[in-house]
Amino acid sequence: MTKLKNKQTNKISILGIGNILYSDEGVAIHVLPLLENALAGFENVEIIEGATDGMRLLGPVEEADYLLIIDAINAGEAGGTLITISNDDIPQYFGVKMSIHQVGFQEVLFASKIRDKLPNEMVMIGVQPESLVLGVELSDTVRAVLPDLVIAVVEQVKKWSN
Repeated sequence: MTKLKNKQTNKISILGIGNILYSDEGVAIHVLPLLENALAGFENVEIIEGATDGMRLLGPVEEADYLLIIDAINAGEAGGTLITISNDDIPQYFGVKMSIHQVGFQEVLFASKIRDKLPNEMVMIGVQPESLVLGVELSDTVRAVLPDLVIAVVEQVKKWSN
């Protein structure tokens, strides 16, 4: 990647993806307001509600120097487990389906890769869903880990901002 700049001016994009109609699948959308408060002092951070936008997220992905993706991740763990995946470990092609909408986002990452416009670094922080039933509320288990998710995101932003 050739777009390295001074860390103080590097653009950090936080992208929340998920479908709020399927309970824990919407964890990223539910945590974004908490992150807006927690990251209010970081001028180089942009928080984007990507929901299930798929290829419409290509621009925000390619414009980021550092990209932090938040999502529900089905990794076969206990519900509420925080999961972190970095850079090349994030699927960028049709492969393991980690959430019910991610195929569209995988296409975004793959398109960015073949256009040689991936961010300098990417981290995906997610939560193992406990429930994916139709409903707009998070399960109690996933709701309980939202503060830990906020802490993990803020720590990553601080790491990229130093």
